Amino acid sequence: MNRLPLALALVFSLAAAPAAAAVACRVTYGGETRTIAASPVASPYGVGTTAIGSYFLFRVVLRQTPPDLAAVKIYTYADREDGPALIHQASHPYPPPAAPGAAHGFTGLNFVYEPVRDGELQYWCALEPAPEARQ
Repeated sequence: MNRLPLALALVFSLAAAPAAAAVACRVTYGGETRTIAASPVASPYGVGTTAIGSYFLFRVVLRQTPPDLAAVKIYTYADREDGPALIHQASHPYPPPAAPGAAHGFTGLNFVYEPVRDGELQYWCALEPAPEARQ
């Protein structure tokens, strides 16, 4: 039995498969912009937060599987003395719809305000190749 056609079909199907993706969010606060990257996770419960300034906590969860739970979820918390308080949450489908030429990725530019200090955090996120898939 000639297995070459089957082997070639497997190689071509793997080559055509989409590269693993990551989400990169550009977060601006107090005149400083930083990038927060999120790789795919099987469970959102282990994903921690990133401190932004002295008041905000930012969290990005990327789930690619199972298909019915695939999403990009973005959370912003106020870091209060009695514990974090959720002040902003956004959910986006995964994979996000194509937005050719979009200046602010698949999320658009978002503004989140401190409820006590009147500070402003801005963010936008884009889908990018995973670090191991970049060349």
